[in-house]
Amino acid sequence: MAQIFSVGPEQGQYRFKGASCAFGVFDGIHLGHKYLLASACQTAEESGGATVALTFDIDPDELFHPDRLKKLLANNDRLQALAHSGVDAVAMLYFTPEMAALEPREFLDTCFGDFPPAYLHVGSDFRFGAKAAGTVDDLREWGKVTGTEICVHSLVSTDGAPITSTRIRLLLEEGKVEEANALLGYPYTLADVVKPGRGEGKDLGFATANMELEPMRRVLGEGVYAARAYVGLQEYRAAVAVGVSPVFEAETTSNIEVHLLDFEGDLYGKRIEVEFLHRIRPMIEFASTEELVAEVKANIEWVRQNVPL
Repeated sequence: MAQIFSVGPEQGQYRFKGASCAFGVFDGIHLGHKYLLASACQTAEESGGATVALTFDIDPDELFHPDRLKKLLANNDRLQALAHSGVDAVAMLYFTPEMAALEPREFLDTCFGDFPPAYLHVGSDFRFGAKAAGTVDDLREWGKVTGTEICVHSLVSTDGAPITSTRIRLLLEEGKVEEANALLGYPYTLADVVKPGRGEGKDLGFATANMELEPMRRVLGEGVYAARAYVGLQEYRAAVAVGVSPVFEAETTSNIEVHLLDFEGDLYGKRIEVEFLHRIRPMIEFASTEELVAEVKANIEWVRQNVPL
């Protein structure tokens, strides 16, 4: 696992010297991001320098558009995933209003100071500085002065369209988890600490672990999903309700309920990771609790028969 370090004026910048750096927000760390990171690893191997993934502590849109932002990964999970991506180090910039107001050249000086990297890898749509005024052409001009080789990469595409975090979010909003997973290169995953729930599930024969995600992490469309879940090192099949059944919508604040097949014990306060594999059905309004129970039992049986461990 790579070390994560903070970077800023006179802080950590020396670690960029001679390095091969990939710069981005990296929400989701999808196949396009992995290509960018692998390209940085390649130039590092060829030059003998270190590979550094440069990112922000938050998604910049958390500052500008928090009301409409949807994120594939929580910030700490994103940093941890970068640290396990094969790079030598992860450099974290604190994205503040002051940083957001910097002109492009000031922004680069704040990032790197007197230690510009040997290579800087970015996507062709990369923008930086106040009002996103900086372009890859500005990077190239800066690279001529600092001696940094600017490596601009076309976005990785599939099915005639580039792989982007926005594209993946839209697929997830529609419940198309298989298509989203293909672009991520791994199953879309949510992780959180289990919260106390309303308890009706246990009384009805299918106890659930309750997760309450803040609005910006609610990317996945409502419905019932087949999943795998992990509690510590133990793996389980899981039937997951995203959103709240109209039968109980006045009685709960949780927005994700996970039923672990063949689990016994108490999950309150434990961290659970859920990998989404297939959308079984949309959220349905049932005429009675009895109809809901029958459908949920059928969904659980579908998971048992179709999700391998």
